[in-house]
Amino acid sequence: MAIHIVEEANRCLGCKRPLCQLKGCPVHTPIPQVIDLFKQRKLDEAGALLFENNPMSAVCSIVCNHSNQCEGACVQGHKGAPIHFSSIESFISSAYLERARFEQAESCGKSVAVIGSGPAGITAAIKLAQRGCDVTVFEQREQIGGVLEYGIPEFRLPKTLVQKYRKVMCDLGVHVRPSTTIGGALHIDDLLRDGYDAVFVGTGTWRARKLGIPGETRGNVAFGIDYLVNPSSVHIGDEVAVIGVGNVAMDVARQALRHGARKVTLYARSKHVSASSDEVEYAELEGAEIAYGKAICAIDENGPVFRTAIFDEDDKVTGYEEQLDHVHADTVIIAASQQPKNKLVLTTDGLCANDRGLLEVGEDGQTTVPGVFAAGDVVVGPLTVVHAVAGAKVAVAGMLAYLGLE
Repeated sequence: MAIHIVEEANRCLGCKRPLCQLKGCPVHTPIPQVIDLFKQRKLDEAGALLFENNPMSAVCSIVCNHSNQCEGACVQGHKGAPIHFSSIESFISSAYLERARFEQAESCGKSVAVIGSGPAGITAAIKLAQRGCDVTVFEQREQIGGVLEYGIPEFRLPKTLVQKYRKVMCDLGVHVRPSTTIGGALHIDDLLRDGYDAVFVGTGTWRARKLGIPGETRGNVAFGIDYLVNPSSVHIGDEVAVIGVGNVAMDVARQALRHGARKVTLYARSKHVSASSDEVEYAELEGAEIAYGKAICAIDENGPVFRTAIFDEDDKVTGYEEQLDHVHADTVIIAASQQPKNKLVLTTDGLCANDRGLLEVGEDGQTTVPGVFAAGDVVVGPLTVVHAVAGAKVAVAGMLAYLGLE
């Protein structure tokens, strides 16, 4: 590993206009500077630079779609292999989390509530605590992490890494209230009543999008985002049909294969796959199959029922075959995107969401309620960890300005 990443670092050209940073990375990680510090054996400085830019660097180095982001923009990839910065970043960031000492900053006199402890919430909590805010994180589940803990499988992201962030936050003076739902017994109004000067919402998208077809309530059906929370709780049988071909669907397929399924097929409406090429390849390597041109229209006691698409020479759907395709499956898992739950909107006067249930925010991340900011999937829909971090950084800057700290 060490020899590999040293070789990779030495291949970096140190471009004056680094496309990996400017074009490829949503948080514009200073890749050339990090690599230069690493080559000088300044590991702590490199780690600090990564953490300052992106507190979730250790996670992003593992779960980012590198081939479409930093590594996909690397000029070395035009004629050969791109620099595998993900390996370098993982080595540096993991070491930094183990070795760095995080200390509580001098108080600025402001108190902030963070709702949700996914990547956006963790980023906001850390950034605000570093500026001296008294931060309390409210998490509805037992463990922090949100999608990192309950959505991304262990084989992709070690839970031990996720839980290291709880210690980081505690060292910074952040209070964590697990098993506490805002929008249930407590509301945002209660937070503002109790003296919080600002509120950050990073509650993600935990409501599965239903298909609106007959059979969704059957006992042989599950939603992907719910299945991933605890795969062992579902008896899936030998044959599993996964409806959808996004990254969540790929995680569902791979989990199903690990939990007893002998045959897993993912069904796509067209010939387009929204999951990253890496995740598709892993799923197929592990035995999952993808069936294209299958539009689900119902689910019966034997499995899904599809209309089969007819394609033209450009692979566009021009119609459907008359005969329906009845497929046998012991379990049907629907992984066709997610949306936010509406608890906060229903319990907070003036908090507005669009027709997709996503919170409306301004350029500074502030919602339609003064002092309440939001970022991550609850604002943009289900994207990636690094996009959640990017949004959280914008919202934190807006919060600091609102609090008079900028």
